[in-house]
Amino acid sequence: MQRLLASSLVAAAPRWLPLADSFLRRRHPRRSRLPMLLFDRRSWSKPRKVARGISMVSRKSNKQGKYCDERMLLHILWWKEQMERCRKQTSMHLTQRLVYSNILGLDSTLRNGSLKDGTLNMEMLQFKSKFPREVLLCRVGDFYEAVGFDACILVEHAGLNPFGGLRSDSIPKAGCPVMNLRQTLDDLTRCGYSVCIVEEIQGPTQARARKGRFISGHAHPGSPYVFGLAEVDHDVEFPDPMPVVGISRSAKGYCVISVLETMKTYSAEEGLTEEAVVTKLRICRYHHLYLHSSLRNNASGTSRWGEFGEGGLLWGECNGKSFEWFDGSPIEELLCKVREIYGLDEKTIFRNVTVSLEGRPQPLYLGTATQIGVIPTEGIPSLLKMVLPSNCGGLPSMYIRDLLLNPPSFDVASAVQEACRLMGSITCSIPEFTCIPAAKLVKLLESKEANHIEFCRIKNVLDEIMLMSRNAELSAVLNKLLIPVSVVTGLKVEADMLVNECSIISQRISEVISLGIESDQAINSFEYIPKELFNDMESSWKGRVKRIHAEEEFRNVDIAAEALSTAVIEDFIPIISRVKSVSSNGGPKGEICYAKEHEAVWFKGKRFIPNVWANTAGEQQIKQLKPAIDSKGRKVGEEWFTTIKVENALTRYHEACDNAKNKVLELLRGLSSELQAKINILVFCSTLLIIAKALFGHVSEARRRGWMLPTISPLSKDCVVKGSSNEMDLLGLFPYWLDINQGNAILNDVHMHSLFVLTGPNGGGKSSMLRSVCAAALLGICGLMVPAVSALIPHFDSIMLHMKAYDSPADGKSSFQIEMSEMRSLVSRATARSLVLIDEICRGTETAKGTCIAGSIIERLDNVGCLGIISTHLHGIFDLPLSLNHTDFKAMGTEVIDGCIQPTWRLMDGICRESLAFQTARREGMPDLIIRRSEELYLAMGTNNKQTASMVHNEPSNASSSVNGLVEKPDSLRNRLKLPHGAFGLLQKEVESTVTMICKKKLLDLFNKGSISELVEVVCVAVGAREQPPPSTVGRSSIYVIIRSDNKLYVGQTDDLVGRLHAHRLKEGMQDATILYVVVPGKSVACQLETLLINQLPLKGFKLINKADGKHRNFGISLISGEAIATQ
Repeated sequence: MQRLLASSLVAAAPRWLPLADSFLRRRHPRRSRLPMLLFDRRSWSKPRKVARGISMVSRKSNKQGKYCDERMLLHILWWKEQMERCRKQTSMHLTQRLVYSNILGLDSTLRNGSLKDGTLNMEMLQFKSKFPREVLLCRVGDFYEAVGFDACILVEHAGLNPFGGLRSDSIPKAGCPVMNLRQTLDDLTRCGYSVCIVEEIQGPTQARARKGRFISGHAHPGSPYVFGLAEVDHDVEFPDPMPVVGISRSAKGYCVISVLETMKTYSAEEGLTEEAVVTKLRICRYHHLYLHSSLRNNASGTSRWGEFGEGGLLWGECNGKSFEWFDGSPIEELLCKVREIYGLDEKTIFRNVTVSLEGRPQPLYLGTATQIGVIPTEGIPSLLKMVLPSNCGGLPSMYIRDLLLNPPSFDVASAVQEACRLMGSITCSIPEFTCIPAAKLVKLLESKEANHIEFCRIKNVLDEIMLMSRNAELSAVLNKLLIPVSVVTGLKVEADMLVNECSIISQRISEVISLGIESDQAINSFEYIPKELFNDMESSWKGRVKRIHAEEEFRNVDIAAEALSTAVIEDFIPIISRVKSVSSNGGPKGEICYAKEHEAVWFKGKRFIPNVWANTAGEQQIKQLKPAIDSKGRKVGEEWFTTIKVENALTRYHEACDNAKNKVLELLRGLSSELQAKINILVFCSTLLIIAKALFGHVSEARRRGWMLPTISPLSKDCVVKGSSNEMDLLGLFPYWLDINQGNAILNDVHMHSLFVLTGPNGGGKSSMLRSVCAAALLGICGLMVPAVSALIPHFDSIMLHMKAYDSPADGKSSFQIEMSEMRSLVSRATARSLVLIDEICRGTETAKGTCIAGSIIERLDNVGCLGIISTHLHGIFDLPLSLNHTDFKAMGTEVIDGCIQPTWRLMDGICRESLAFQTARREGMPDLIIRRSEELYLAMGTNNKQTASMVHNEPSNASSSVNGLVEKPDSLRNRLKLPHGAFGLLQKEVESTVTMICKKKLLDLFNKGSISELVEVVCVAVGAREQPPPSTVGRSSIYVIIRSDNKLYVGQTDDLVGRLHAHRLKEGMQDATILYVVVPGKSVACQLETLLINQLPLKGFKLINKADGKHRNFGISLISGEAIATQ
């Protein structure tokens, strides 16, 4: 009823249009920011226009009714919003000349603003009405022009200047030269706009006749403009396709519908959590976003958007972004929206490629994906970069990322793993794996714009598939890859059929396309004609198709070229000869030249006047000369001449080349039409090679890093499926960001058959242990290799990692509120088949109540029976009366070295109550005065409560009689606190102890291997600020560590310790530095120890200022914090 009334108001009179706008805005509360007036008052409320009467308005409405109906009114509203977002002064000035009475925004009262029939503006209005939300670029001569709304967008986002400057009496108009079209389209699509391109029909036209125009194509974000690509000899970069995304909600949970217009496919993933939806929105670049009304209204009509969205993750993700609401059946209505957006026929069919979530793990939550670097996050080691070699980016990297974000079913994961296992044992050479985006294949073939280069690449894809099928080792890999490829493409193709189709298509391409081995398509060349002419005219179509398919056209070009050569010889050569025979310095000159701009060969004479050359040889040819003219009939210049014979020969040559080029394009487009029937096979083949390249790259990089293939087992709900398991064993696990071959990774064995409560000191490796377990489990259930010596991994139904939460001022929520929101989702989704990993639970609130909440969460997860790790510093948990049946207590170990507590980064049984908080604060530069006072206060607390101060909980509590404590006396804490009060003195002792230990182990290892003849004693000697090494060091090899005043270390080795120390102390800030040195047996040993110390000291928590040894063997090793190296 509202729409009917609004339509009546539009047709009645202009003065009622603001009222119509108010009715329409009630239907779209999202647009409440728009002003009340839809149309410009300047255009509609002036007395002189009203005086013309309603009849004139009615006639105008009838004439242009289809361009100003109610549907178009909604689009004008949309453009109104876009104009309000303009921020450049120039574009803001242009918007003041717009009116909102037509979809172009043109004010017909301004100069060049006429919308009469037969005008260019009316023609553009007709095109614009077909695609009202696309920027319209219309070809006019050598420019692409835009007017009204579109001109403002060009100025705002493409950096173009308006035509005519900022004069206020003309309509907004802007444009770009033909040569800059690609750049302009890139600028617009990068900003999220779609562009409709209108081309002129090329060819001669009658005087004063308007050229015909047609819509040649569209450019969308993720889908470039391809018109004319079949004619060129270069490729065009295809970005990742951007879908139209719709989100709805039902009893099953959230549903994300993704529609790809290019591929004519859609997927509808149901039963998702809010976190999973946000993750998908965060990683997906979409063209349009639609939110279904089910998100805010339930069956009773009451609002539940506040419950499930506002102030929450989904609303926080969508708020501030451009989206629209839609009603009805989510899938059908969204497909209708897509057809409308892209101007598709209503009968256009979209293929359903939805992969059912049944039997598949849940997609990764946003927190999990960011905390292990599947989604790039600052400060987090990127798992994606460790899985693939650095040169394996693009499409293979995208596949691995999508695989990790959406773990596959057990069958698919098993197929991927078996393919990886076969790849690791292959002894033959492997194909190059040509990767072509499926969207690019579809669009080029559908638009018939695939050029010969693209056909050669398609043939390479097909030939590589056939090569794999002919080799026994590669054929086994090929068969295994069919399963994951069918999941990605939604297509099922048998191996025999695939190979047979590849053979047929490859043969057909070979029959038509020139593969560069033919010798019958050489560019014409004649003695007296510049070769640039023939190269420019023929290189654009020769060498693309086999000559046999266009023999007549090719032969006509050769004949025309020879006739042109004959005409040049007969008409120009006598003149050239005469000029050369009589010319002298400063005299007349003449030559045959190529006019590149005009694609013509003419006679160029300098100071040459034909009418004074009478009674000389070549006189007849001179009399035939006439000034050269361009395609528009204008004289080119005073020095350019031609003859009728040459001009006619040149015209025939141009016509022959045009005919040949058109024939070649006809053949190319015909082949595109043939291959459209095989598009599914081509998409399948292309995807197969992308996955093959990704997995081959993964296997090679994983083997280099020392990773292994795990054993994955199905995990059923009751764990009674044959071969199923509810245990996870990770033997020799190490952090995925460390390279085991560098010797700086500590291996841990994780035998997990229950929930772990993990304690340990700061920098002891708790967070890294959680990340390592999470990454290994995720890689395993995806069928990939894991950073461990061996592993048994159940196929979890979900992997959830929670690390830390930040506050959200925009939503008015504290970090603890955010943490509790995530905990709610995690606890409610956890099942007996889940892996749950929580780092430092309930850290954001006061200790007592936070401890109780943490204990309750642990008790809940224990009751669920899931596997997982919960790390904490809330040691009061162990004193709570918890009912736990499937929970073990684990700790990150520590050891005491020379009175100093050091983390071992090894997983042990028991409970660790030592945090190493004082040492951590001291190493991070906390003033020593504060540290000493902290130690005093801690000792005072220990006096009152020895149990609280003890490092290890030896006696089992009421809640957990099965706790295995770390074996260490309670009084040991007080002894360890008797450390030097001076921060520098403590650091010196810690460095001395660590250097001594590392050197002893290395020298013992060298002695056992026979590398050194005797085991020497390691003596670490300190040289103070105003001290020098003893003379006994002269001529002996030594390694040294300089401790600077800022507590940073420098490691080196030398045969001249006195001279080296003197050189160091000459540098600024090094005058008072302390040095520790160890004399070692020989230069070779010193170099090895230098490398080892540079590698190991940062892992012990020390800060180094040099990141490489003298020969840069360790160049680029980062200074990783204690927590970051947990399980090394």
